[in-house]
Amino acid sequence: MKKILATILGVGLIFGFSSIDSAEAKTKVKTYKNCTALNKDYKGGVAKSSKTKNKGGKTKYKPYVSASLYKANKKMDRDKDGIACEK
Repeated sequence: MKKILATILGVGLIFGFSSIDSAEAKTKVKTYKNCTALNKDYKGGVAKSSKTKNKGGKTKYKPYVSASLYKANKKMDRDKDGIACEK
């Protein structure tokens, strides 16, 4: 009985971890060519954290918060304040 339970538990863990890996592969983060393209989807830009403050001037829009999206488009954060393409 213990061997059967251990086998079922082991198989369940293997399938559970494989479904997590495939879910991560499906949620690829989009990398944008420039700020104009990014601002079409996210008017206020993309912030890496909700606690990130804008170092530049006053902005019109609130940035979308996503660490993974920011990381993929980090090259567009010219002033290095943690918000890419802020408007």
